[in-house]
Amino acid sequence: MPFFDGSRGRMHYRRWPAPEHRAALVLLPGIGQHTGHYHRFAAPVRAAGIEMWALDTAGHGLSEGDPANPGTLAELVADALRLIELVRTELPRSPLLLMGHSLGAVTALGLLGAAVPDTASAADLSAVEANCPLTPSVEPTALAGLVLSGVPKRALGGGAPGALGTALPPTLPILAVHGVEDRRAPIDAIRDWTARHNWVSLIEYDEAGHDLLHEPVHARVSGDIVEWMREVAEPAGVAGSARR
Repeated sequence: MPFFDGSRGRMHYRRWPAPEHRAALVLLPGIGQHTGHYHRFAAPVRAAGIEMWALDTAGHGLSEGDPANPGTLAELVADALRLIELVRTELPRSPLLLMGHSLGAVTALGLLGAAVPDTASAADLSAVEANCPLTPSVEPTALAGLVLSGVPKRALGGGAPGALGTALPPTLPILAVHGVEDRRAPIDAIRDWTARHNWVSLIEYDEAGHDLLHEPVHARVSGDIVEWMREVAEPAGVAGSARR
């Protein structure tokens, strides 16, 4: 089984090879989930010629740690960056796609220095500076696209005038998917965020909640994500050509 030494112990990751692939996807799950929950999603991803890698967050799946305390955002970002480095070593010429669900989406934005809450006071600003990576660990130009699913409000303060962190560039293709009935991460926050980032594609799913890939609507969500990833990865190369 594949492991690496992470911020809080040995971290497990899973790989779904796609021999004739057009891109590589790094998936970061949310709290309470692990890579074993994503075999169903991996099937259409691989069928589209995209190789998928996913990380067990600290304390989840086969990764060491406390499931009730997966780590600080800086630690989560460091672990995700290590997986991305492994993918780049193994598939150096493949266009790289990044996807995160819930806490994984917060981590994905954190990798780009953009996971910051709304701030209303100097005390808030100090807390953001202490707890949130404000500069990119991964440059946006290194990514072919970013997919965000069920992003909590606490990571969606970026893009407002004077906001801390690193602004996401309009040149980075971004897809956000969100359930209209999401009670864990109400949809209003992502609607406000995409209004500030008007190049982002937002797909809303009626009668769907927080965990879109494990709800009755999962097949439609998977299809929408895979179609979008194929489109953004296509300009980087010829479809169906192997990249190693």
